[in-house]
Parts: sequence; structure tokens; C-alpha cells
Amino acid sequence: MFTPQDALFMRTAIDASLTAHLAGDMPFGAVLASAEGQGLLVARNNQITSGDCTGHAEMVLVREATKMLGAKSLEGATVYASGEPCAMCSGAMFWAKVKRVVYAASTQDIVDTLGPPMLPITCSTVLAHASPAMHVEGPLLADKAVAILRLKT
Repeated sequence: MFTPQDALFMRTAIDASLTAHLAGDMPFGAVLASAEGQGLLVARNNQITSGDCTGHAEMVLVREATKMLGAKSLEGATVYASGEPCAMCSGAMFWAKVKRVVYAASTQDIVDTLGPPMLPITCSTVLAHASPAMHVEGPLLADKAVAILRLKT
């Protein structure tokens, strides 16, 4: 189901989650890979350090990719997220025309580890009836992502 390249990009997203934690932010990271499989950008959660409640790793990734690489860079792309994207991030990736989302820690892992506040709806539920369809896959390397989440508790 997952390729070695998927695992490599996910490890990078998980590394970004540790960077976020060390900076004082929530421990989440994300990686953008082009439709052709080329790694394009890494982002991390910056909610606390930026003072922006929408500073989730996937939102930061979409904004930075659009600004730095152009909106076309997201079309058909894959986003690797250290934690299953929330409803806000899922919608942003849909509107950005991302084709595939791969996550490490599941929504349930996040709820179990971090507790409230929470919006416990899965990415696949949010995107279940999206047209065009988005592919949501995971978990991949969940144990590594959850270990970073536990640092926050």
C-alpha cells in the first residue's frame, strides 16, 4: 500500500512535528510532494508562535506553496501529514486541488493523546463525497508520530 518514498516523506513530516514542538507550537508537520512525486515543501504548525489559530501544518503548507510555488504546485499533489488533518485543513487541501493525503497519527490517536479541545471528525469523513475525489490513506508510521504527540502531554 505504501511505498518507500511515502515513508521517507512521512518521516520528514514527523521531523517537522518535532521542530514545531521544540518551537513551542503544537506537534504537527506536513510535506508537499508534487504529482510527479518530487518533494516540494515542508511546513510545521505555527499556531502559538504566529498567534494564528489557523496555523495548522497543512494550512501553512497550502499558503506557503501557493505563495512560493504558485497554486498549480498543489494540483494533483500529495500531502503527508504527521497527524490526520482536521476538517479545516481537509477543506483547504480540497480547494487547493490536492489529490492525495497520507497521515501518520489518526484522529483517534490525537484525541487519545492530546485530549480537548478537539474536533473529532476524520479527514476521510470530511472528504467522503468530495468531487473530484481525494484519496485519504493512513496511518503510516503512526507510532513515531504519536511518540512526538506524547511530548506535548
